[in-house]
Amino acid sequence: MPEESFRDPHFIESLEGRTLRILSEYLGPMARLDKAKVNSTILFLGSAKANPADAASAFHRYYWEAEELAYLLARWAISVKAPKGKDFVVCTGAGPGIMEAANRGAARAGGKTIGMNISLPQPQPSNPYITPELSFSFHYFFMRKFWLTYKAKAIIAFPGGFGTLDEFFEIATLLQTSKISKREMALVLYGGDYWRDLIDFDSMAAKGAICADDLKLFRVCSTPRQAFAYLKKRLSETLA
Repeated sequence: MPEESFRDPHFIESLEGRTLRILSEYLGPMARLDKAKVNSTILFLGSAKANPADAASAFHRYYWEAEELAYLLARWAISVKAPKGKDFVVCTGAGPGIMEAANRGAARAGGKTIGMNISLPQPQPSNPYITPELSFSFHYFFMRKFWLTYKAKAIIAFPGGFGTLDEFFEIATLLQTSKISKREMALVLYGGDYWRDLIDFDSMAAKGAICADDLKLFRVCSTPRQAFAYLKKRLSETLA
């Protein structure tokens, strides 16, 4: 008897089956997040190269500051009484570095924590601090980006490389074009010295590449306490 198409791995993995693969990366995470009753998330972005054991690294301090900020946010989120489900669950791209730090801080607070990994030619193992039932893996970058952002009420970009820049500017563009509501999303650049050295936003505005008001799309914070105070206020407003 011939194989049903949905059971046929040759069809599923073919060019013609791509739509089904994409759809599965939309519906699968939706079902699992709904089952876990995750209403909203806080997304941490940042370098995978941050090493907690390498004190000489430029990213070393940011690892521990990300861990502390995630701890503060997760501890506060646990105290938030949501009618149904969980709000402000810490979410990352599941890898090492800043991602590991954020999952680690949330786990230290006793919170659930999400990791959304991506399959790469050189595999990136998921860090050990992710709640097992909230550990995901994606083939398609755009589907991973969708789920990293879709439930996020706040996004915090710690110092990082191409991936962090890509994700930050994509979110900033969605906010700028009102594809994401400015009232529903808080965007934070963490580490003022790093970002000011890397990108001259004021110069972009002065040259007319962006509007002066676009500089209000994000907040620059440089300590865990400063970022926590800002995000707690902003996130509390989304519950009102």
